[in-house]
Amino acid sequence: MKVLVLNSGSSSIKFQIFDMTKHIVLVHGLIDQIGEEDGHVVVEFNDKKISKEQEIQDHHSGLELAIDLMIENRIISSFEELGGVGHRVVHGGEKFDNPTLVDDSVLKDIEDLIPLAPLHNPANLDGIKVSLEKAPNIPNVAVFDTAFHQTIPQEAYLYALPYELYEKKGVRRYGFHGTSHKFVAKKAETLLGKHEPNLITLHLGNGASACAIKGGKSVDTSMGFTPLEGLIMGTRSGDLDPAIIPFLEKSGVPSGDIDTILNKKSGLKGICGLNDMREIFAKAEEGDEKATLAIDMFCYRIRKYIGSYAVLLGKVDGVIFTGGIGEHAHQIREKICFDLECMGIDFDHDKNLTAKIGEITKETSKTKVFVIPTNEELEIAMGVIETVNS
Repeated sequence: MKVLVLNSGSSSIKFQIFDMTKHIVLVHGLIDQIGEEDGHVVVEFNDKKISKEQEIQDHHSGLELAIDLMIENRIISSFEELGGVGHRVVHGGEKFDNPTLVDDSVLKDIEDLIPLAPLHNPANLDGIKVSLEKAPNIPNVAVFDTAFHQTIPQEAYLYALPYELYEKKGVRRYGFHGTSHKFVAKKAETLLGKHEPNLITLHLGNGASACAIKGGKSVDTSMGFTPLEGLIMGTRSGDLDPAIIPFLEKSGVPSGDIDTILNKKSGLKGICGLNDMREIFAKAEEGDEKATLAIDMFCYRIRKYIGSYAVLLGKVDGVIFTGGIGEHAHQIREKICFDLECMGIDFDHDKNLTAKIGEITKETSKTKVFVIPTNEELEIAMGVIETVNS
């Protein structure tokens, strides 16, 4: 069975077609820098690459282009040969805890949840709608980032607010990046040779989150009611004093502007004007003090979460780096893991410099640290198969 996976993110679109009989990728593509002049799409089919550059104004036009290219270049003859289409959806609230077959009511529920994930749910919806237009008779399955974190206990997911806000409004910690944390946790089991180990997984990219995993289950995570809470991110603030919000309102900043500030103008971008870590490193190397500060703040926040999760778990078998920054920025991994001997981490600086995948601690290290490339798309494809066959 062939399954198309659409991962429509805040600034990019990834798409893959899997042959699920062998769990192999038949084709994969990327649309990046949406809304910018250098937006581009690259489609790969085995050893053949088809590139096309053009301006991409929004996710809807980008997805239409991706689908048309796959058909135009005979990657698929039509959608009729697909067994299903899987969609990454960031926020499922409390309503969705498993992959779900899309219908009109599901579309409405996802739309209703936009205020909880304003950067992502609209893009996720665009992907689903374009797919339904192109393939109305093919099963479309939504796979939610929040599902993996439904095992978090009540003392961890509730906020110390009036309880009725949870009962009536659903205000609680939901957590995100669930498909990524789940995928790398399963890979870590193999690398550690241990069933259901205790892990701290770090998904670090333009969006970033940490997760405490005990016995294979998520027991806490840094993102909360929305993807805004937790670690410092590309454009999101992460943790802050909630009193800042009414202070800004009283200072004359409209509430709508505050939401934009927190989600789109804060984080790394708010500190140094850039949200691409590669560009920030380049600026820091030139002596830019704000770029250096942004890197320091990013790593400091992550170290705080590692420490708190180590206490929560009691014993940590492994710390996992994944995501664009986690997989590729050896400088960030070095800065985060510096002087963590108190956790039993004996960091290997030479391994870390060249690691693309695998262990970056010494053989004597009691707590292992790994770089594990995530594969959210494969997790989504497996969710499609489970849903279609159920």
